[in-house]
Amino acid sequence: MSAHSHRTSLPKHLKIAVLSMSSTRTIENDKSGEWIKKQSKKEGHEVVIHQVLPDDANAITDALEHIIERIAPHAVIMTGGTGVSPKDVTIEAVRPLFDKELTAFGPVFAQLSFEEIDSAAILSRATAGFIKGTVVFCMPGSLNACKLACNNLIFPELGHLIKHAKE
Repeated sequence: MSAHSHRTSLPKHLKIAVLSMSSTRTIENDKSGEWIKKQSKKEGHEVVIHQVLPDDANAITDALEHIIERIAPHAVIMTGGTGVSPKDVTIEAVRPLFDKELTAFGPVFAQLSFEEIDSAAILSRATAGFIKGTVVFCMPGSLNACKLACNNLIFPELGHLIKHAKE
């Protein structure tokens, strides 16, 4: 199969869940989550849920498992809680659930971040992987980080990832 025909056979309209982790944000002032939601729709996807969760590992794990099992999105895009402070627990909550980890996501995101924010890029622990056939992305909470990850990594490859997950 040629690269062009491969790309044209990818799913184009996917179900997306958007989760923001924050101790201070609410659904009303979740700029990053709202941008992801709007951008997902602009890309032709359906946003099936947008929720703000506290920086609590159990709450994150419970919500993620519920969303994957009950709502069944193709992808979950998570923002926030990927830094190095004690309250940043998104990675600790999500990584143990991965059936497969997309080990290149974090390093490629870090490289792109480095080009924009210099050495502060090492503070991010962005990661991605599959949980029961659903691709899950964990990225920093800043709006710029969300735009960088979504525009350069997530949306360009989302259909490709989902196609392989269904094989």
